[in-house]
Amino acid sequence: MVSGKAPPDEQALDILRQEIAACRICRDTPLGGADARLPHEPRPVAVVSSKARILIAGQAPGLKVQETGLPFNDASGDRLRDWLQVDRETFYDRDCFAIVPMGFCFPGYDAKGSDLPPRRECAPHWRSRVISAMPQIELILAVGQYAQAWHMRTERRQNMTETVRAWRTTHSPTHLPSILPLPHPSWRNTGWIKRNLWFEEELLPVLRERVGALLR
Repeated sequence: MVSGKAPPDEQALDILRQEIAACRICRDTPLGGADARLPHEPRPVAVVSSKARILIAGQAPGLKVQETGLPFNDASGDRLRDWLQVDRETFYDRDCFAIVPMGFCFPGYDAKGSDLPPRRECAPHWRSRVISAMPQIELILAVGQYAQAWHMRTERRQNMTETVRAWRTTHSPTHLPSILPLPHPSWRNTGWIKRNLWFEEELLPVLRERVGALLR
């Protein structure tokens, strides 16, 4: 437990979960007007926890996650679980992991068939409230540039590579919550991982050790 902070209120978290599940702001009151509406029915996906000490701060659900309602239920999730060295049962145990993306709903595709960025309405409306509701979090895994921009603020570097490379500046088990920036585990970043061998050689062992310690 993070010193000096009251424990989470489970009843309040249940209310928060219900409100998130019912959220329609990107559909009903989108930034940019009616033409910027989410092009499909919202299905917010977030795992809010009263016990997990690890928060996975992702970007936004992909289509498969949108369809199943299960975060990281895709190849990216398989790679992320390999990075963490945890099985699916542990990963989806909300006593072990909170999973709160920057955007709760699948944002759709761009003209090239890539996922669009997280919806702009979501984080300003929800993020501070959700994070404040989980004071027990000790480690934030900031996955991708959008989560890094929000959680790391001035500690974020000029690009994702340099931000992740400088992971030692925000990872301190004595300053809670500590933050570990990670690239997105998408197949699109396979080339990046091969070019940046330090990620697997230096960062992943620390990540696995820290996650293992918090799960014990």
